[in-house]
Amino acid sequence: MSGTLAIIGGTGLTELPGLTIMKAHDEQTPFGAPSAPVLEGEMYGQRVLFIARHGHPHRIPPHLVNYRANLWALQKLYATDILAVNAVGGISRNMKAGTLVIPQQIIDYTFGREGTIYDGDYAPVSHIDFSYPYSDSMRELIARGASTAGEKVINGGVYGVTQGPRLETAAEIFRMENDGCDIVGMTGMPEASLARELKLNYASLSLVVNPAAGKSSGAITIRQIDENLSTGIVRVRKIIDAMVKDFYA
Repeated sequence: MSGTLAIIGGTGLTELPGLTIMKAHDEQTPFGAPSAPVLEGEMYGQRVLFIARHGHPHRIPPHLVNYRANLWALQKLYATDILAVNAVGGISRNMKAGTLVIPQQIIDYTFGREGTIYDGDYAPVSHIDFSYPYSDSMRELIARGASTAGEKVINGGVYGVTQGPRLETAAEIFRMENDGCDIVGMTGMPEASLARELKLNYASLSLVVNPAAGKSSGAITIRQIDENLSTGIVRVRKIIDAMVKDFYA
């Protein structure tokens, strides 16, 4: 593939072997400040961009993330392809904690988020085709990276995006399951649709860090989430390493 790969996720994703951070870009955008400076790194002689979705340190709740500024800043720095790393809850039976998922579809349950660049101010009102929200080429790149890294992933599934920052009720998860959702998270939208508006190839690698509400016998705890995130992010970094080599091959 040609272009520049950008990664959206937590700050821990920059802890990759062979990665050297070269510069931090404090970009100004028509939509305000991004969540954090865009980090420009070099990996295997190639340019890679990173942005911490929730800021650094982690401080911005999902409903207040400036998704428009984040995506606009990445595009301004010549990103062409976006890997979004998302921590999610598992709804479907096969979405156990620790599972890695490359979702294929989205159902958006969020509200009140600034979700378009076509707001009549920055750009005239327009409409995009969002039938298939994720880039096939990026989904294939993730799948190949996982295979190369020896990491099992579920390739497919529906990501239900909720408002947060609270977790969902068991009844809400039951409704989402009936709607066809396999995983639930709070950051998948409007990130994906903004990437489409900005003509960026975008896909998600989602890590299941907890069973969704009502899907386990006990309460969901932050300790449980943090433990699964800590273990899973090591596997995600292995996939990213393989993806970077493949992307710039």
